[in-house]
Amino acid sequence: MQVLVKNQNGDALESIELNDAVFNVPMNPSLVHQAMVIYQGNKRQGTSSTKTRAQVSGGGRKPWIQKHTGRARQGSIRAPQWRHGGVVFGPHPRSYRAALPKRMKRQALRCVLSDKARQDRLVCLDSTDTIDGRTKSMAQLLENLSVSGSALVVTKGSDRDVVMAAHNLKKVWTLPVNQLNAQELLARDTVIMTVEAARWAEETLAVEPHGRRGAKWATAVPAADAPIEIGEPEAAAPEPVADEAPAADEAVPAVEEETPAPRPRRRRTTARTTEAAAPEAAAETPGETSIEEEAPKPRPRRRRTTARAAQEPAAEAPAPDPEPTENPPAENPPAENPEEA
Repeated sequence: MQVLVKNQNGDALESIELNDAVFNVPMNPSLVHQAMVIYQGNKRQGTSSTKTRAQVSGGGRKPWIQKHTGRARQGSIRAPQWRHGGVVFGPHPRSYRAALPKRMKRQALRCVLSDKARQDRLVCLDSTDTIDGRTKSMAQLLENLSVSGSALVVTKGSDRDVVMAAHNLKKVWTLPVNQLNAQELLARDTVIMTVEAARWAEETLAVEPHGRRGAKWATAVPAADAPIEIGEPEAAAPEPVADEAPAADEAVPAVEEETPAPRPRRRRTTARTTEAAAPEAAAETPGETSIEEEAPKPRPRRRRTTARAAQEPAAEAPAPDPEPTENPPAENPPAENPEEA
């Protein structure tokens, strides 16, 4: 996008090339409308309020009895149909604030900036040296630029002289470029922007942010060739001094550092666990005989004895037959006295 650069006398100096990703974006009316509604809603205070029939003073007594008067029944003189009564569905304090996503806000700003540039309502100014804080200097600048309607003066930063010079002009508003938004651009006919502010907007709005987490990762990762220094450097450990070689007949015992193993949690030992732990124990202590503990056999489960089985007596073994004698006793010996029988 080619834009003319003018000096403070209104003469064209040169034409600069601005990034098409910021100053030549197609217009998106629905997106700009959504941004405008949110901007205007955020300006609302939301402090309007009315009183309901419960909040209006008075009306604690029934005006007249319910029947036999010939008039309509009434319960309170502060009902909505009465004069000085409460208000039905009136406004109450509330917040009209809504959040505008960052990408929508930046895209709406690009659309409005591009529309101003296409309609030749964007004026690039080389500097603001002649503005000394007086209203006369700002009025003379607007006359040299042939700006008769409302205007928005955008600078790189907050300039006190520019702000004071435009303070008494009703149709002129000043704004730093980092606070530029679509609502302020649409509210004014002409945009007067310095070259520094245009370059800053070009660099800032051309790159889309990747989100809060991605930006944090990008700043946390150091460069590949940059040295990493954290705190004070630790003192270098002294190099070990080589001892003299031992004699051939002297045997040097090997000292191994044992790392204390964490105490294992006791669990029920099974035969499979004991067999698996045996080779590990043998590998840790070579040369020693490992004694394997026999796992106790599982206790047989007792079958539940019912009451019926408990009541039945145990079966007794049959007694052996007595040996036969020569004179077996008679089963029923005859009685000697028949009277006794």
